[in-house]
Amino acid sequence: MPHMPIIHEVQDYESWKLIFDQAADMRMEAGGCSYQVLHYENDPKKVVYLSKWTSLDHAKAFFESERVLNIRKAAGVKSPEFTYLEELEAGAVRVL
Repeated sequence: MPHMPIIHEVQDYESWKLIFDQAADMRMEAGGCSYQVLHYENDPKKVVYLSKWTSLDHAKAFFESERVLNIRKAAGVKSPEFTYLEELEAGAVRVL
C-alpha cells in the first residue's frame, strides 16, 4: 500500500486542522485510506501528516492538484516536499 509522509509548517494548528477535517471526504474520494497527524516535540508548528493511499497515482493526483494547492494556501501551510513511498514490509515488535 502506498504511503505519503508530508512534513510542513503551519501558522496555527487549530486553523489548519479545521480545514484538514473539512477535506476528509475529498481525500477519501481521491483514494486516501488512513492517516496520522503528529508534530515535532519542540516545534508544534511543524506538522507531520502520514497517510496511506490506494495507489501512488491517486496520491500524486490529489496532492499536486490545483484544488489542494489552494486549500494549503487557505490553511496557512508552507509548500511541503512530497515523498511517495511503496511499502516493502510491515510488522509488529510487540502486540500492544
